[in-house]
Amino acid sequence: MRIVCATQHDNATAMCRLDYNPTTAFAGSARGRLRGDTALSCCRATYLPAHSRGSFSNHWGTWMEIADVVKRAYAMPLTNPSFPPGPYRFFDREYIIITYRTTREALEAVVPAPLEIDEPLVKYEFIRMPDSTGFGDYTETGQVIPVRYKGQHGGYVHSMYLDDDAPIAGGRELWGFPKKLANPKIVHEGEVIVGTLHYGSVLCATGTMGYKHREADHDSVLASLAAPNFLIKIIPHVDGTPRICELVRYYLTDITLKEAWTAPAALDLRPHVMADVAKLPVLDIVSAVHFKADLTLGLGEVVHDYLADHSRSAASATQLEKVSA
Repeated sequence: MRIVCATQHDNATAMCRLDYNPTTAFAGSARGRLRGDTALSCCRATYLPAHSRGSFSNHWGTWMEIADVVKRAYAMPLTNPSFPPGPYRFFDREYIIITYRTTREALEAVVPAPLEIDEPLVKYEFIRMPDSTGFGDYTETGQVIPVRYKGQHGGYVHSMYLDDDAPIAGGRELWGFPKKLANPKIVHEGEVIVGTLHYGSVLCATGTMGYKHREADHDSVLASLAAPNFLIKIIPHVDGTPRICELVRYYLTDITLKEAWTAPAALDLRPHVMADVAKLPVLDIVSAVHFKADLTLGLGEVVHDYLADHSRSAASATQLEKVSA
């Protein structure tokens, strides 16, 4: 059998052709002759079938250069990302959103500055996504808190639980969505829509809503979908310190609302150490809406850099100390 390998001889890389002898070979190695009479011992050899014999460069291709790494580095892993580049379009995306009143103290413990709390409300969302480009077919649930940013009304995405790897990886890496792997479900049971969240074997949330009692106001639903949403994107450094800590704003775009309904609803949240939806307790239900839409998940923009702000504050404090001294 013919073998092609690359090895280091006298501080120079050489390509050699070897005659493989199974009686003398040892694991991952072979002995042979460099084109001529130079004897060598190679650390590793690649065994090529007859149709693949040829030059070293033809077999191995072109080495990945630094510029190639940067060009391809939009997601991890580098050579086999968990999700493709956008845009990310969703078809027949089904929402059940139950808005409830909670305590202001609970919200103050989780809403980061410079966002401001409006009323002490939370939107608990169950979302069924049967058809999305790049991310596939999955279900999601979580909590969105109505907030203001510099006078602009929107929603702060506090928690998200879903059952598909691609949108978890893409959501966290691109935007900073607080996504965790869990098992949310939406099912239609007779005259009721039921949404549940299991984290492992534990039931953490149950939402129930009447099925299409009254048509909802389409303009109000479209306005809520068009409002900005906010996230905290956190990427640690390799030493565990923060490398990226940013407030991100994103929008849903190209929205086609297909139907929208309202009905009575109920919501039960239960404690769990890793799915802490119950830390925003339900005091009373304000409203519920059930709708379907086609839409595009737009990419984000950074509106506040926490690390830059911290650096400026630290520099100012140091300057004041010098002046005081």
